[in-house]
Amino acid sequence: MDTALLARELVRELRGRRTQKQLSQALGSQSNVLFAWESGRDAPSARRFFELCAAVAKPPETVIETFHRGRLEGPLTTREGVAAWLRSLVGNRSVGDLCAGLGRDRYAVGRWLRGQTDVPLPDLLAFIELTTLGLLDFLACLVDPQRLDSVAEAHRRLEAARRSAREVPWSHAIVHMVELPSYRRLTAHEPGWFASRLGITTAEERRCLDLLVDMGRLRKEQGRYLGTDALHVDTRSDPDATRRLAAFWMKLGAERVESGGSGRFAFNTFAVGHAELGRLRELQGRYFAELRSIVAECQVAEVVAVATFQLFALASEPE
Repeated sequence: MDTALLARELVRELRGRRTQKQLSQALGSQSNVLFAWESGRDAPSARRFFELCAAVAKPPETVIETFHRGRLEGPLTTREGVAAWLRSLVGNRSVGDLCAGLGRDRYAVGRWLRGQTDVPLPDLLAFIELTTLGLLDFLACLVDPQRLDSVAEAHRRLEAARRSAREVPWSHAIVHMVELPSYRRLTAHEPGWFASRLGITTAEERRCLDLLVDMGRLRKEQGRYLGTDALHVDTRSDPDATRRLAAFWMKLGAERVESGGSGRFAFNTFAVGHAELGRLRELQGRYFAELRSIVAECQVAEVVAVATFQLFALASEPE
């Protein structure tokens, strides 16, 4: 992603119908800084960008609250406030990982995180994408991403992917099944091949395939469907969709339990303290992180599986 180009587009879209000179004056600048930012001759720092947001009625605090990422320990219109927010996004990533992902040296990244130097807007956008995979959601808090030429298609595909998460959960299985050796040996796609193995209708299979092609996760080549570069789909911005999707797979697991189907199922009821329950929740997070790591390292596709994990209180004393 060309974040330098995206930064120019974003500034231009935020300006709206205001003239460059008007908005430059509103920012307290004696020169036409908007012209420099939009032409690519210069780029605003992160704090100047957030000043721009405030000037066009997009308060930085509201933007971050909507974005649901990190917490603010200071105003984003200051170098220290920006640095504190960036540190909240880093998580357990090392400075080395950040440098590799951003293409910047340790000196520059370290000074950003310590608030010693300003972060240019293109680097801020890259930082958000690297640490959250949610840059498109961040942009959507500010403008309509469809009006930003450099990310419009990516945003359309992301929305299609989220639609699949909400409406067509079986698509999450089919997108992986195209990698199975038995499917790849087919000389041409056989309608119903996925449906017969998943226990769904051919109409549902067709719906899944059409949506996966539309969102760019599958393409048809020489008669068969092939996977494309994976698109990360973060449904946290739509909690209802996340709950519905989780409920779908958990219900499927419950049906397997009741019918004696294949799979590994277990449960345990217990009594612990609030602190111990907190540790179990942390363990749950580490489990899924390790699961994703194992999946990412796998070089073959022989089984398509689903993993769910439930941890909830049945009755609780006040903390």
